[in-house]
Amino acid sequence: MPLLDTYRAGFDLGLTHITRFDDSAEVTTIGVAVLKLAPTQTYVLTLENEMALLVMQGKLTADVDGTAYVFERHSLFDEQPSCIHAAKGVRVELRAETEVEFTLYQCENEKTFPTEVYLPDGGKDEHRGKGQVGDTCLRFVRTIFDDNNSHRNAELVLGEVITMPGKWSSYPPHSHPQPEIYHYRFTDPRGWGHAELGEDVMKVRPNDTVRIVDNKTHAQVAAPGYGMYYAWIIRHLPDDRYSIPKFEEQHQWIMDPDATYWQPKE
Repeated sequence: MPLLDTYRAGFDLGLTHITRFDDSAEVTTIGVAVLKLAPTQTYVLTLENEMALLVMQGKLTADVDGTAYVFERHSLFDEQPSCIHAAKGVRVELRAETEVEFTLYQCENEKTFPTEVYLPDGGKDEHRGKGQVGDTCLRFVRTIFDDNNSHRNAELVLGEVITMPGKWSSYPPHSHPQPEIYHYRFTDPRGWGHAELGEDVMKVRPNDTVRIVDNKTHAQVAAPGYGMYYAWIIRHLPDDRYSIPKFEEQHQWIMDPDATYWQPKE
């Protein structure tokens, strides 16, 4: 089932698994979980596989193999991400000051690589789609790490997309052979959007998760009035690392800033 909608009411304190990478039935081979901590709570992990810990909200201190970092995030939409990306064997201790929420992404990977901590001051919004067909597919893309800034032994790619109310993202429809997962949030608990997988369309709401496999195209659209966020996590294939997605050829014309298209007469 591509759409996972069990947690629309929210997540409880503690660790909640949405997908498990080590489940033989998990077609993406990517694990997604949400970790929620109460104020003053401490949580310790010694990683058993490659993992990325993405701060969703809250203020905390993280000790990563003996180095301390302070993370604080109040808005997925207006603030850049903080993220820990580490290999098997790394010890992470989280000490919450306020209620804290992380999303955790992992895959099976025995290889080691240097730990990276990505901080908000190093991030930026890429205004992808700007100037195309009246800015109807303008979105903010934040690539947290990929092959440009992580080790070749790493097998994950992680980023965020901010989709404007009433506009499209992941557009033109694109595909790639590498498996991917989208995890959604909205500016309003009433928010919703549509997620395409090839010819199929699913209604997505806060805290939904969508599996993407088999080279299916996956464009998204947010309902008017509701900003849509999704974290995107990709796993490299053994002999085919993710780099540039393939855009659906028949719709590539919209990427030309000078493209002509129908508009109503004034």
